[in-house]
Amino acid sequence: MKNNNFLRLSLFLIFFVTISSNNFAETMLKDNFQEPNQWNYVADTVMGGISTGGVEFKDIEGKTIALLTGNVTTENNGGFIQIRRDLRSINLEDINLIKLTAKGNNQKYFVFLRTTGTKLPWQYYQSEFTVNESFNEFILPINEFKKSGMLMSSKINPKKITSIGLVAFGRDHSAELFIKEIEFIK
Repeated sequence: MKNNNFLRLSLFLIFFVTISSNNFAETMLKDNFQEPNQWNYVADTVMGGISTGGVEFKDIEGKTIALLTGNVTTENNGGFIQIRRDLRSINLEDINLIKLTAKGNNQKYFVFLRTTGTKLPWQYYQSEFTVNESFNEFILPINEFKKSGMLMSSKINPKKITSIGLVAFGRDHSAELFIKEIEFIK
């Protein structure tokens, strides 16, 4: 009997220590497109390009999703369509990851982050992901985003993030990207 009590107590202590010592991921911001007016569609036409497209917010399986569609062309110095959200009023200083749930047309897409240090329109930090026809989760560590130019800091300071873009970019292709949710995780 003593051994059983000792074993139970030992297991409880191991469980408690394990639970209390783990750093559980904490969501700092979750966007599931319940307020679609926070997102803006932007295309390369603002810089002379001729890509076309748009964003729709649709109800699928009882959840609002963003659907970015269009034709991306590199003609006329173009090459992107995107939806973008301003994040300047949100404290993201402790985030480590971006998690998004998406599906689409078996193409590569990008998350672009802009910061207080990305002054020029062509400056951003990027991470890529490739979708298939089923919703999948993509985990994008902030410290693995790549800068777009030489005159930028090598790494992102999460405290200085000003916007996020979900982008079809860089090559001639048809875009069809369904995004169910985006989370910024500590």
